[in-house]
Amino acid sequence: MISSSIFAKSERLSSFLSCVCELTLNGRAHEINEQKIGTLVFGRPEDYDSSIDGIVRTQASRLRQRLDLYFNGEGADEPVRIVLPRGSYVPLFERRLPAESIPDLPPIPAENPPLLPPTKLGTIENAGRSARLPWILVTILSIAILAILIRNREVLSRGPAPIAPHPLWSLLFLPDQSTIVVPGDSALVIWQGLMKKNVGLADYLSGNYRKTRSETDTTVSQASAVELGSRRYTSIVDLDIARALSHFGDLRKSSVELRYARDVRPNDLKQGNVVLIGAPEANPWVELFEPNMNFVFSNERSREIYSVLNRKPVGTEAAKWDSQYNDPLHRVYGVVAFLPNLSGKGNVLILEGTSMAGTECAWDFVADDSVLLPFLNQIKRANGTIPYFQIVLATSNMNGSSVKSNILAWRVTN
Repeated sequence: MISSSIFAKSERLSSFLSCVCELTLNGRAHEINEQKIGTLVFGRPEDYDSSIDGIVRTQASRLRQRLDLYFNGEGADEPVRIVLPRGSYVPLFERRLPAESIPDLPPIPAENPPLLPPTKLGTIENAGRSARLPWILVTILSIAILAILIRNREVLSRGPAPIAPHPLWSLLFLPDQSTIVVPGDSALVIWQGLMKKNVGLADYLSGNYRKTRSETDTTVSQASAVELGSRRYTSIVDLDIARALSHFGDLRKSSVELRYARDVRPNDLKQGNVVLIGAPEANPWVELFEPNMNFVFSNERSREIYSVLNRKPVGTEAAKWDSQYNDPLHRVYGVVAFLPNLSGKGNVLILEGTSMAGTECAWDFVADDSVLLPFLNQIKRANGTIPYFQIVLATSNMNGSSVKSNILAWRVTN
């Protein structure tokens, strides 16, 4: 099974399946749990927090899909089907009877059947075949189990499969080094929305904006803005991104240092690699990189228009892309920027959007190799490395989440 086309290219799923099957067949099903699988199969430390790192749950869902694909395709003739029930990691082995072994329904008896119908030779032969069937199935099942055990020992003896270098993530997560991840400051976004003012990086660093109130306007909204502006909030989208980035770092023996935007200092952006999540409205640190960016954000609060500006349009590109609250098409935009850090000795990845859905759109692009890798392959240098780049993405906002995006424009810096 694990040498089939469904599993051959997925070492981790094969190891997952082999591990839980071996434990079950050795009478140790009671030991199977998320924590143990994370440690044995995915190389997590024994005390890792499975409530934060959901790799086992994610891969279990993929394994169930692969099992269905296998037994409905290449393994359609297998005598035993392996099932991983939802809500459990303990596999079940279900016997599948061949079509010819399924007995026919007895014929409808005649109105006056004879008391002792004559015995037919075919009936005796079928009875003999039925008696041998269990032993045949036991033999086949034993062979399948033996193959799984042998394969599992080979996989475990090799240890966790090495992670192949990734053209982007290998530049951001270096072995034995830390990458700073900075989620957006949602309290800052709330303050600006209530006060109808934009806050630049200088005011953000001083913190004076949180104390600002109009002497003539004493509305509840301003009082709320002052109160909320001092709190430490971030969005669930940013936290999901940070959690996924932490997993990417773990796979490459790198660590992630989560830093609240209010606690960052300029020197942090000169040392090592950084990921900034959110547009300047939520993450003012992006401003430091905007002089070298072609695609930047503009928020016209009086008109309630949030735009991505195209400083130097090429060909038929638009000069800007507007996102409006009352847009019936729910258009939102995201920007991905991969740039050098402030010292030029590290890398910075910026993920920003005109809304949470826009930021999610930017993340979805870099997190999905099926769309990211073709783009990186298109822009790579002659030596195979990738240059710094910027991309504008368009998507639609559906209840706070993005749907499928498309690239509007991009730039590279060699």
